[in-house]
Amino acid sequence: MKKFNFSVDLINDNILKSLLIFSIPILVSNIFQQLYNMADIAIVGHTLGDNSLAAIGASAAIFELIFGFALGIGNGLSMVTARNYGANNKNLLKKSVAGSIVIGIWITVGVMILSRFILMPLLKILHTPENIINEAFEYINIITMFIGVTFSYNLSSGLLRAIGNSFMSLVFLVIASILNIFLDIYFITSLKMGIGGAAIATVIAQAISVILSIIYIYVKEPILIPRKKHFRFDKKLYKELLGQGLSMGFMIAIVLMGTLILQYAINGFGYLIIAGHTSARKLMGFCNIPLTTIALALATFVSQNKGANKVDRIQKGVFYANMMDIIFAIGIIIFVYLFSKNMIHLMSGSESEIVLHNGSTYLKIASPFFTILGILFNLRYALQALGEKLIPLVSSVIEFLGKIIFVIFVVPKLGYFGVMICEPLIWIVMVGQLGIAFYGNGYVKNY
Repeated sequence: MKKFNFSVDLINDNILKSLLIFSIPILVSNIFQQLYNMADIAIVGHTLGDNSLAAIGASAAIFELIFGFALGIGNGLSMVTARNYGANNKNLLKKSVAGSIVIGIWITVGVMILSRFILMPLLKILHTPENIINEAFEYINIITMFIGVTFSYNLSSGLLRAIGNSFMSLVFLVIASILNIFLDIYFITSLKMGIGGAAIATVIAQAISVILSIIYIYVKEPILIPRKKHFRFDKKLYKELLGQGLSMGFMIAIVLMGTLILQYAINGFGYLIIAGHTSARKLMGFCNIPLTTIALALATFVSQNKGANKVDRIQKGVFYANMMDIIFAIGIIIFVYLFSKNMIHLMSGSESEIVLHNGSTYLKIASPFFTILGILFNLRYALQALGEKLIPLVSSVIEFLGKIIFVIFVVPKLGYFGVMICEPLIWIVMVGQLGIAFYGNGYVKNY
């Protein structure tokens, strides 16, 4: 198959070297993704105050749920494309791209319609305080109205990664991220658009990234451009695409539904705890970037090598990814224990000791378990890349049920501390279950 500009050969090159080179643009992309998400938080916190910051926090779990579902579907669909790329099947690759576009349109329209009816009821079910619920609704309503933009970006960048090109998505995202920050400041401080301005700035930035991605794919990566004949319905392919995309989407969505359950408990502690938790979660997302980056790179690596039937590389790739995660996690832990309180202050703009103390304590409790979390990410994504759809979903359901148990039985007794310890304890259980599933997988085990 033709060698593409900016592509990394994940099938033949040195495993550790190719994973590292492929991961670096994804890492920088994810950092910029977090930066323009964090820009909303920092600018809102510093200009509009704790109430508006808490409004974004109260809607954060819903935002992450919808965004995560779109991200998961895009990643799942691109895994099928990556397997066809690894198998050197150009025709099936183009058909998988065409099918991904069609399925993406169906799902996006469905999510947009559904969100019109469930957003405000969800905010009320989550006990969002009355003084911030309208702002929270305004923010999340704008985001979901343009969910098609979010999905399109995730799919286009996922398809580029599927053929080993993680660099160009970075270029487009850097441009969009810088624009987002300027638009945030302009809409909020100059036009006085309030919290809605932050949401609109994010949508515009993502839309520009989508446009640039599509132009680049059309000009430089014609293998990803399907023709009319490739859009013909193929029952077997659509079944594979739907299964992979929905499995990945629901896997992430179910995990984040557990976060919604936790948000329900957190909202009962008042807006200062919400503000501290919001800042801590944003920083935690930033700290987890290396871990999610490696897992995402591993997913493409495993998908391509599954298509090429190189099982030995899959086993070694998972091992190297786990070692990389452990090294990154140790550095993150040190950073958190040295600077967490300062970072919470920088993020929130708050002088409240309640905000600063609870936010920094949350990070200090969670961070020692990042070594386990990184391995958990790798195993989940590797299983999905192998085509295992059920096991990662089951692990997500177990995690979801664990969070419900904590909210019902632990949080009422331990308060916010119960929220802090919930996820680390669940990670320990999940990594055991997924480890058994991966190393007991017939394709891997019988090599």
